[in-house]
Amino acid sequence: MKTIGLIGGMSWESTAEYYRILNERTRERLGGLHSARCVLYSVDFAEIERLQVQGRWAEAGEALADAARALEAAGAELLLICTNTMHKVADSVEAAVSVPLLHLADTTAAAVRGAGLRRVGLLGTAFTMEQDFYRGRLAAGGLDVLVPDPEGRALVHRVIYEELCLGIVREESRAAYRRVVEDLVAGGAEGVVLGCTEIELLIGPGDSPVPLFPTARLHAEAAVDAALGPWAPPHEP
Repeated sequence: MKTIGLIGGMSWESTAEYYRILNERTRERLGGLHSARCVLYSVDFAEIERLQVQGRWAEAGEALADAARALEAAGAELLLICTNTMHKVADSVEAAVSVPLLHLADTTAAAVRGAGLRRVGLLGTAFTMEQDFYRGRLAAGGLDVLVPDPEGRALVHRVIYEELCLGIVREESRAAYRRVVEDLVAGGAEGVVLGCTEIELLIGPGDSPVPLFPTARLHAEAAVDAALGPWAPPHEP
């Protein structure tokens, strides 16, 4: 199994989910006591969030590039940025290392296409919902992307930073997210991309009338499959 390098901590709440899913997927693939070969570089999210708010994306990109170089030096053979928003600086991370970066938007788009869908709603931080670095990547992957109205975007963003990243899960926020999802479906969404890795801590399949695409799970499972190679059923004589 190739060693997976994780650029995490943004937030650590969702990075912990990445670690769990990586190991569950590895055990599913290999059985027994097998677990994932991985190394983690966990940044201080307060520092990164400050750079986000101030629009200092080049500095944020260099911070993640430093993390990527450290992971490669530690033996990582495949890299993940364990957050949707910071894929805004994915090019800086890729340029810093010689090992491949598995782009979260690409794994998500592949999953949506694999489900036979094309028109999807997108939930995430304001950066992810409003800027082109992520929506454009999904569109390049063949998807038609819808986002909530301004009020819905503000609500989704606030809950991520003020609640989910702090480990706070509120029923009233779950109900509010359900309403945002319903509005997207009313606008024609055939599925909804949970384009922030923390959102999976709040809502699941039972909260939506259409399929949900949990990006952290999709990303982590795709990483294990890439690290192990294509899966095939056991040979029977």
